[in-house]
Amino acid sequence: MFYWLVELSDKLSVLNVFRYITFRTGGAVITALIFVFLFGPLIIGRLRLLQGKGQPIRSDGPQSHLIAKAGTPTMGGLMILSGMLVSTLLWANPANPYVWIVLGVTLGFGLVGFYDDYLKIKRQTNAGFGGRMRLGIEIVIAALACVALVVLGHLPFSTSLVFPFFKELVVNLGWFFVLFATFIIVGAGNAVNLTDGLDGLAIVPVMIAAASFGMIAYLSGNAVFADYLQIHYVAGTGELAVVCGAVVGAGLGFLWFNAPPASIFMGDTGSLALGGMIGAVAVATKHEIVLAVIGGLFVLEAVSVIVQVVSFRLTGKRVFKMAPIHHHFEQLGWTEPQIVIRFWIVAVMLALAGLSTLKLR
Repeated sequence: MFYWLVELSDKLSVLNVFRYITFRTGGAVITALIFVFLFGPLIIGRLRLLQGKGQPIRSDGPQSHLIAKAGTPTMGGLMILSGMLVSTLLWANPANPYVWIVLGVTLGFGLVGFYDDYLKIKRQTNAGFGGRMRLGIEIVIAALACVALVVLGHLPFSTSLVFPFFKELVVNLGWFFVLFATFIIVGAGNAVNLTDGLDGLAIVPVMIAAASFGMIAYLSGNAVFADYLQIHYVAGTGELAVVCGAVVGAGLGFLWFNAPPASIFMGDTGSLALGGMIGAVAVATKHEIVLAVIGGLFVLEAVSVIVQVVSFRLTGKRVFKMAPIHHHFEQLGWTEPQIVIRFWIVAVMLALAGLSTLKLR
């Protein structure tokens, strides 16, 4: 919206500042933050009134959660998504197709998560949306976005997989790339969803990943910086930095209310949407493999669940005391703040490792 003010810059030169992605990204951060701060209490109050008993707590989870977290409302992702959406619409270039594709994935996954949260609250059980149906809808949303990204890009590069550390190593997967990229987006959404199990645990790594990919998007979408860093230039993706900035701002506002003891939970509404958004940005900027590094914490959480399930089905034994792995550390005696802060530290270290691939070529 504000980007259109650039058209008036010939009459008022100060408006030329809206041409710069860095300025609009900063504006998106601040706008989303203020929006969530202002409307967060109203949203929490309304959700608490509508949900009554709040999010049902896992009976097979840590017993302390049954007491400490009972009655806390969920669907806090509505706060994040509303702040992100308003901020993006205000500050991003509305003519940029990458913005709409990423927003489509984010809101699509958010609707799936919203319905899942709704069913859990209505039934007062942890059994929400049917697993296969939910996964199927996610795959359709992600696949449509990936097809759009391939068509939007330039063949054969748009169907190619780029490897970090090697500036010339590019493998053309053909239309099989759509399947691979769909897996990346769906996997990212569900990995963040599994991480969202403790107060503040998921939102900070999400912000770290969003900030990292905001930088990657800006550099990949800038021909000069891309050439200097010897990374592949993807025209138009720089605008995704504004979207990532909006996520960071909305996430900061949400953390104010989600800090322990949480006044509201993110729920599947937020975790699925934000994970899908990060995955979509990674695919758009051709940094799918780097996502596994920057989002390594999410990968670890997902792998811990897979290992636990496979081990139990094959041997009848559990590798971890409880999965996802953050619950394993709870069972070992770590306090919730210890787990959350230590996982944040790990997320920062992984983000730095991922960003280092931009120069180590």
